[in-house]
Amino acid sequence: MPQYNPPLRDMQFVLHEVLRVVDELKVCPPHAEVDADTINAVLEEGGKFAAEVAFPINITGDAEGCRLNKETHEVTTPSGFKAAYEQYVAGGWPALSCDPQYGGQGLPFVVNQAFYEMLNSANQAWTMYPGLSHGAYECLHAHGTEEQKRLYLPKLTSGEWTGTMCLTEPHCGTDLGLLRTKAEPQPDGTYKLTGQKIFISAGEHDLAENIVHLVLARLPDAPAGTKGISLFVVPKFKVNADGSLGERNAIYCGGIEHKMGIHGNATCQMILDGAVGTMVGQPNKGLQAMFVMMNAARLGVGNQSVGLTEVAFQNALAYAKDRIQMRSLSGPKAKDKPADPIIVHPDVRRMLLTAKAYAEGGRALLIYCALLLDHELHHPDEQVRKDSAELLALLTPIAKAFLTDNGFVAVNECLQVFGGHGYIKEWGMEQFVRDARINMIYEGTNTVQSLDLLGRKVLANQGATLKKFGKLVQSLIEEEGVNEKMSEFINPLAQLAEQMTKFTTEIGFKALQNPDEAGAAAVPYLRVAGHLVFAYFFARMASAALKAVAAGSTDPFYQGKLQTARFYFARLFPETATLMRQARAGVANLMQTDAALGVEGI
Repeated sequence: MPQYNPPLRDMQFVLHEVLRVVDELKVCPPHAEVDADTINAVLEEGGKFAAEVAFPINITGDAEGCRLNKETHEVTTPSGFKAAYEQYVAGGWPALSCDPQYGGQGLPFVVNQAFYEMLNSANQAWTMYPGLSHGAYECLHAHGTEEQKRLYLPKLTSGEWTGTMCLTEPHCGTDLGLLRTKAEPQPDGTYKLTGQKIFISAGEHDLAENIVHLVLARLPDAPAGTKGISLFVVPKFKVNADGSLGERNAIYCGGIEHKMGIHGNATCQMILDGAVGTMVGQPNKGLQAMFVMMNAARLGVGNQSVGLTEVAFQNALAYAKDRIQMRSLSGPKAKDKPADPIIVHPDVRRMLLTAKAYAEGGRALLIYCALLLDHELHHPDEQVRKDSAELLALLTPIAKAFLTDNGFVAVNECLQVFGGHGYIKEWGMEQFVRDARINMIYEGTNTVQSLDLLGRKVLANQGATLKKFGKLVQSLIEEEGVNEKMSEFINPLAQLAEQMTKFTTEIGFKALQNPDEAGAAAVPYLRVAGHLVFAYFFARMASAALKAVAAGSTDPFYQGKLQTARFYFARLFPETATLMRQARAGVANLMQTDAALGVEGI
């Protein structure tokens, strides 16, 4: 059976020693009183909930799955899921970072981010039920009418109700411009929605008394494409003016998907048969409003993979220390045993350190993203708010795609550590691999994220936002460049930062001549950008560790941090050279392949 221990020490290191979030948050009026002790205490209790409540029902939830009653359209979640959710609500966890005006605790998003990493390690499928509610809350908080906020936000904050996002349809996938769901205006100001949505995570379940669906649909006179999409809030049960539940709405689950992983989460086909909803935001501006939820979900998916990477690493490490097999190539190490533990073998350590580095780099990036969101919403300086929003927009596709690609690599490496036992269900490793695979697909495939990064976030403003991140990198280089002990971390970062400008300009120029060049370069480009970001954070983490050692600390944690950073720069970072060569290879070897693929005439 697998095990899980919340990585509180590493979280505290990133929060307090690397990013110094308390100092960063003190200038934000809502968080001026937040201190390190409060953050640590909340995360310690959150870790207990993750390890003691959510984690024990992970394997059983995967085996049991969800069940749909086709007559009533009701979904039953696996045994223990409802009780765990009730405990989650009773503990006040849904309200952690929500607005106190609606019953929230008002804690910074960085706290919620770290808490959710632990939940994702413990049980990704279960965590998706409350996790999606945060996005629905944020969308309504930003774009809802005062009436919608009054009716929905207190219940989403308390966790009494959950939320979903209903975007895609059977025929359109990621291309939302093709969606057909219709919204007919009614005399009372409401709308009747008709259509079908698919792949709706947590679309129907038995955990909460109501489900608040945010649905994209078209008005009768809507223009074609994405410019004709509006957003509607469509509750499972209609909500009366006093906030009480009314009659059942005409939105229901027509089927649940039989999936490769996340079996404990109900991935639903949702039917709208004249379901009553109200518009969120402006007509034909629904996609812009939904992006609040979509971007939150993209960061959440990156967090899912970091969570899975961490728990897979912990289990692979424990196994590698215990499992004896063969002797070390340099001579026996456990002379009192018939064989050595497999952790003495170099390639086993490579696999373990790959997972460790990807977990720790991803954790630093996501906590930084959450801090940017706190600044975007609450910093008193308008320019800081603007810069934070731009940097977060730049980093979001990296957080989604780079972290989920890395996560799948990492959990596969961890399964490999187990050898044949990794392929057997009882160890739990094969579930981590299956669960991690979806993260590269949903909330916009990683290719879509790469196109978003290169096209919208970099080339669209001639690299202005990328240059803002570059200034952060340059500042660190100037600060640490004279420190000889930092040279092994700063030099490769400085080299890539210098290469990035020329690399981006070259790709951009080629894309101007032929837009398909951007499509050919986008995926390797994102991974190069991801490594630039990781190198920056690993250098910062190494700097913090060296300062602690210089101050007299003998805690092996800091030596471990330095060793992980050295591994990252020596073994993972060098793929940037190959990636840049791939991106520069151009589009011809991909598109002039009709004969190879048998697609002449298309």
